[in-house]
Amino acid sequence: MKTTALTIIVTGVCLFINSAPLFGQHAIKVKNFPDSLPNIKLKEKTPQKYLMTAEYFNKDIYGNLFGKIKVTGEYTRGLDSGYVCWNNVIIAQVNNPVESYGEGERQDYIENFRYIPSPDMLEESYFQEFNNDNVLSRNLIWDMRAIEEYAWNYCDSLQLNKTYVIQDTGGSFDMADIGTYAHTTVEVDLIGITMMNSKLCAVIEYRALDNKVELNTDMFKSKGSELY
Repeated sequence: MKTTALTIIVTGVCLFINSAPLFGQHAIKVKNFPDSLPNIKLKEKTPQKYLMTAEYFNKDIYGNLFGKIKVTGEYTRGLDSGYVCWNNVIIAQVNNPVESYGEGERQDYIENFRYIPSPDMLEESYFQEFNNDNVLSRNLIWDMRAIEEYAWNYCDSLQLNKTYVIQDTGGSFDMADIGTYAHTTVEVDLIGITMMNSKLCAVIEYRALDNKVELNTDMFKSKGSELY
């Protein structure tokens, strides 16, 4: 049995909290940047598309890097009836951590994969077109769900540069019949204010520390810890 520790680097999430117009090269002046967030509700009048990237750095039990993996996918939400959709999911990996990724391999089985996000996403029935070895594609879907949950469910509890610790992490749970996962500590931070597409945005970071993961598929078995 191979024991690994994995690290996932996930991009930050921006929430629209106000707007201001841009005129040519003029700088936008905001007298009072917010140091906390109100209870923001998600509004989607049109479909929104995101590029989701997850990067894994694999270590042995002594902390030595022995490879890395990058998973990318186009994620569209705000479709009719609350559906979301995945396209152009690509997995690239190299054994030498200092090497650059190649083009990677397109995951055709997930092309146009549509569903309505819900807690049932941990059930095997959600992934009928996947085989048990499509662990990274499932992780991509679950990671996007986590980003959305932590961004929207706790925004009214956040203060600028102050860590908010989520008390109820749910404990151990099954991952669609491919193994088990257990959160230990989940932290959420409002780390700054920025501009994107002429909108004033909040940048939210979340961290899940010292998670316990055990995978059991037809191709491999793995037991270790994960930080992201």
